[in-house]
Formats: sequence, structure tokens, C-alpha cells
Amino acid sequence: NRNYFAPSLVENGYADAMISGLTTSYPETIRPALRIIGKRKGERIISGMYIMLTRKGPIFFADTTINMNPDVDTIINITLQTANAVRVFGIEPRIAILSYSNFGSVQGAIPIKVRETVARLHKEYPDLIVDGDMQANFAINNEMLAEHFPFSKLVGAPANTLIFPYLTASNIAYKLLQELGNAQAIGPLLMGLDRSIHVLQMGATVTEIVDVAAIAVIDAQEVEKRL
Repeated sequence: NRNYFAPSLVENGYADAMISGLTTSYPETIRPALRIIGKRKGERIISGMYIMLTRKGPIFFADTTINMNPDVDTIINITLQTANAVRVFGIEPRIAILSYSNFGSVQGAIPIKVRETVARLHKEYPDLIVDGDMQANFAINNEMLAEHFPFSKLVGAPANTLIFPYLTASNIAYKLLQELGNAQAIGPLLMGLDRSIHVLQMGATVTEIVDVAAIAVIDAQEVEKRL
């Protein structure tokens, strides 16, 4: 079975990276990699990120593939993994954790979860540029954010990294942006595994495969530095 054989090659040093998933479902591809490669030391989860190439520049979306309804601890892990991944590309992450509320304007389970997440990130990682809960338009439109919420850590420049409170929202958002906004989607890129393993969307185009292959090389180079 190629989805077991390929990660075994990576695990034993015969290959530096693996890309799969073109003709198989996501779970069929990722489960063998989890069993053979496993999570990176110190990581409690894996997560998935898309790079959306938009007219306003690259925007990083997470988690788009793995964690369906993450709790506060999991969203914190997703945020930190994504921030580290963004820095690999030489970009300082400016992170908005999204909701249907702006800084407590609406009550509900999702906004409360997001606000608790942000409060902990501010306390435990004070140098991280992150804020929320906020709606997506405020995260991207910095003039609007500065006018209505001048206290936000993101005032000064728009967010380039969007963390979603649950998988449904992130998956719908990136697919709509891809189809209606003519944004190019690179990914999904897996974060938290011990080696460079990435899973394509079923039916990915040649361009999408090439893009993921390029990212897999960068990831493999980061793995080499760590080992």
C-alpha cells in the first residue's frame, strides 16, 4: 500500500518528503502517516494550513483540514503552529482569531471560546501579534478596525494569518475565496508531523501539485535543521 510504503521511506531516510492524496480520500492518506511518522516532539496535535494568494498578498488560513471543533488548548496550538510556519516564509505573522463577534459584541459559545483563547495567548505569548474575537472583514480592513476598535493589537496593518474557530468555517471560507475571489490556494500543508508529509486535495491540478511539492522541499529543509 503506497500510503504506508511512502511514509516508511521518509521515516527511514530513503526520501525527504512525501506527497499523496491525489486519488484517495484525506483520511486514507493521513492515517498511515500519523501511525508511521507521528507527531513532532512537543506537539500535541497536527493541523492543516492553506496559503491563499490574493490580490492583497498571501493570507494564511488554519486549521482547514484536521481539527473539527477545537477547544481552547487546541486553538492555541493551531495558532502557534501556524505562526511558526508563516515565519519560515520570512513573514511576521499578524494573527486574527475569527468569530461572528467583535471583541465581545455578541455572546455565544464560539465568541467566548475565542476570547478565552486570545486572553491566554496575550498572557503566555505577549510578543505574538494576535487579537480577537473579530469578524473577518475587520481582520482584513485595517482602516475599519482602527476606526471602531483602536485598541486592537492589529491596528497598523491588516492580519495576514486567519485562525478559524472550527473546521466548517475555515473549509467553506477558503473554497469560496478560491472560487469567487480568484485566489490561488496552496495546500493543505500539514503542521505538527515529525517529517515533511503533505496531502493533496483529491483531483488537484498540476499547478497545485507543483506548489505543494515546493512547500514540501522547504518543510524538509526545516526538518533537516531540527534533526
